[in-house]
Amino acid sequence: MGRHANQVKISLAASSVRRWYGSVRLGQLGVPATALTLFDAEGDPECRLVREALSELDVDLRVVPVPAGGSRHRAALVALGGEGARVPLLQDRAAGRVVSGKDAILLHLFATYRPKKPTIPLRYRAGSTSSKLATRIRAGRGLTATPANHAEQDLELYSFESSPFSRLVRERLTELELAYYLHNLAKEQRADIGPAGKTLTFGKPYKPVPGGKREKLLARGGEIKVPYLIDPNTGTSLYESRAILEYLDRTYAR
Repeated sequence: MGRHANQVKISLAASSVRRWYGSVRLGQLGVPATALTLFDAEGDPECRLVREALSELDVDLRVVPVPAGGSRHRAALVALGGEGARVPLLQDRAAGRVVSGKDAILLHLFATYRPKKPTIPLRYRAGSTSSKLATRIRAGRGLTATPANHAEQDLELYSFESSPFSRLVRERLTELELAYYLHNLAKEQRADIGPAGKTLTFGKPYKPVPGGKREKLLARGGEIKVPYLIDPNTGTSLYESRAILEYLDRTYAR
């Protein structure tokens, strides 16, 4: 088995440990576009629980990686959260709030954007133990910075939290300290379940939900699958995790 295929297999195990949370769209928070910035580290167990909720609640946002040993975005994190600031930290421009820590972030999102039902489902509060196990399974990838060139503009990534292939790309973006706009593309219908091209259509032609985010990805990129990376710095757009990882290392790693 090749190195990339082996990493995909290990990433599959991490998703299984987390019971594939972050796969299916369960609802939608009414968060204004471009309102949220999440200071994040892909491999951090608490960050993972926040991202799972954001994926399932169909929230897109800017992700700013702050891995251990990194310096590119550390000053911005400290400016918002103070000297002891750590990930996850959420900046909500629409609400004029900065919120730190998994529980506080989830409470803010539910209380602000679901005012009639501010209670956070227990499944979003719990899970720290299995999230830590997922981090160990991934051997700490997506936690520590590696030398990288600066990107003038944020990249864009279509992903959903539990996707084993997308996780590999998000880990590398974190390690390279590359900020990106995350389009969460959790499954919108039963026909979306399964690998690209092998979904549960039960013999019927596959059709994305009209007006949904998967239909919009099809119009933009020509296919409905993740990860899909767009880099405005070079005019590059790519599907396939292996190709994306090779591109990121070739373009940004030092």
